[in-house]
Amino acid sequence: MPNPLQMSVVSLELRRWFDPPPPIAGLTCQCDVTIIMVTMARKQPFSLIFDPEVKQHLRAIEAKYHSLIRTTIEEQLRFEPETETRNRKPLQRPAALGATWELRFGPDNCFRLLYAVVPENREVQILAIGVKERNRLIIGGEEVQL
Repeated sequence: MPNPLQMSVVSLELRRWFDPPPPIAGLTCQCDVTIIMVTMARKQPFSLIFDPEVKQHLRAIEAKYHSLIRTTIEEQLRFEPETETRNRKPLQRPAALGATWELRFGPDNCFRLLYAVVPENREVQILAIGVKERNRLIIGGEEVQL
């Protein structure tokens, strides 16, 4: 399978213009033009699969944050869910619910999203969404130990 970042040459065309500009002072002019079109190969997006309990987790979070949660999930997990960033980290030990990754986001990074990645199927399984309050993680109204 080719590297998705690898550039592929779509077409390489050499064209001669058969209607050159009129000769200048008895000289003939023949113009060659090379056109190279290059496109980037598109990455196949990951499917986002929500655990049925995530609806209950969202009910425990104020409705004004639901659009922020939705857009963050789309932006952060659709294409590179296994890339470690400042706010996206692999968990040191597998957490409750079978999560292997954590995404921190929101005002003051107060939200935590726990997820697992199935690279063979290009799936991201979203297992829990919670609110971090100091050293406590509250998912669906209940405190959870990580």
